[in-house]
Amino acid sequence: MATNSLLRSIPTPHRLRISHFCSTTPPQNLWNLLRRIQSDPNPEQTLTKFGQTQNLNSSAISDVLQRFSKTHQPILGLRFFIWAGIQPGYKHSTWMYNQACRILGINQSRETLIRVLDVYKKDGSLVKVKTFKVILNLCREAKLADEALVVLRRMGEFNCRPDTTSFNLVIRLFCDKGDVDMCLEMMNEMALIDLYPDMITYVSMIKGFCNAGRFEDGYGLLEVMRGHGCVPNVVAYSTLLDGVCKSGDLDRAMELLRVMENEVGVGCVVPNVVTYTSVIQSLCNVGKIGEALGILDRMKQRGCLPNRLTVSTLIKGLCSGGRADEVYNLIDEVVSLGSVIRDECYSSLIVCLMQNNNVEEAERIFRKMLIGGMKPDGLSCSLFLRQLCSDGRLLDAFEEIENIDSSVTIDSDIYGVLLSGLCQRSHLKEAAKLANIMFDKGIRLKAPFVEGILEYLNLSGEGELASRLTS
Repeated sequence: MATNSLLRSIPTPHRLRISHFCSTTPPQNLWNLLRRIQSDPNPEQTLTKFGQTQNLNSSAISDVLQRFSKTHQPILGLRFFIWAGIQPGYKHSTWMYNQACRILGINQSRETLIRVLDVYKKDGSLVKVKTFKVILNLCREAKLADEALVVLRRMGEFNCRPDTTSFNLVIRLFCDKGDVDMCLEMMNEMALIDLYPDMITYVSMIKGFCNAGRFEDGYGLLEVMRGHGCVPNVVAYSTLLDGVCKSGDLDRAMELLRVMENEVGVGCVVPNVVTYTSVIQSLCNVGKIGEALGILDRMKQRGCLPNRLTVSTLIKGLCSGGRADEVYNLIDEVVSLGSVIRDECYSSLIVCLMQNNNVEEAERIFRKMLIGGMKPDGLSCSLFLRQLCSDGRLLDAFEEIENIDSSVTIDSDIYGVLLSGLCQRSHLKEAAKLANIMFDKGIRLKAPFVEGILEYLNLSGEGELASRLTS
């Protein structure tokens, strides 16, 4: 449609101002147009008519929201955000919902999400199910269960019928809140409008029951699922098993695991690595490392390979249980299976040894890894280097940083601690090298080390480096 035709379709008071808008260029277009139509009873329609969908991206939307926050017009900003979220070819990311909640102050002004519905109703705006889903996702991001329920129940006022996805979002919020009875009430409401819970609904409910300590209700829900033709899968069983494990009821956890193992071929309830790892963690937490190793054997027998979390849990259990000498056989065993690599296993071992204050053995493993061409991960490197700095072994820590693979991410605070220590000990040559490493990696100096470090670098004739490091 030509611009002139569009102008004729817009109320007279806005034509001249919008005609002026058409002469401007992006990225200012969205904001300029919104300012000019802020009193328009249907700004969404005007935005769509002027083809503003082509200007939509997270950067532009975030910029417009920031401007709204400064003008104290949260409702118009919210209407713009909702309009953008239902346009073809664009979909808000989780990050974008987070930005909207932060910029528009949704958590501080919860009533805004309800007020926007009142404004839509007053203006006679066309509101679709997609509109409500954007609002519900804002509720989800802001963790506003009560407001989400109000939004859900007001859909009928706009001749919109909620779907299972909408109910699932609200049910999950109330499960996280611990109000499982409200979730049951919503499931009854679904039945009244011929909607049926799906796997997502049931898994959320099972998790909610477990968090509330109502494990019998969680078990009962598995039978309800079957009665409704929704066969429990491995996710439903694993959610229940994880909840039971966290409660410390290991007898019931082992019983449930046996049920899953015995139902192989009867639906998709074959235990997976997440299922087994939950049980292993629970056993290790109470010092039953022998039983935990037995679960590992059961995994292997059923073709379920351990992942890094499984192995890390077992390593921690062995170290804490005074059986550290068995760790190396465990590592050889799991590495031979091919699901984890030796670098990961040794990194986990270093972390456990450091946590148990066995620094000498951790150092031996760390150096063995570097000599053997293996790569310790960021956590193990950070813990080890921090300990060296704490022990005053600054030159050793500097040497290790030079030897560690440059792709490994080390806690940035450690660089400041080490650089400050090197300067104070007058190891200025090493300090200058470390400062160059920091500069190359883009690591900024942080308080409280900045002033002292810059003074030492300037005194040592490295003023240019000091400037580069703080730029």
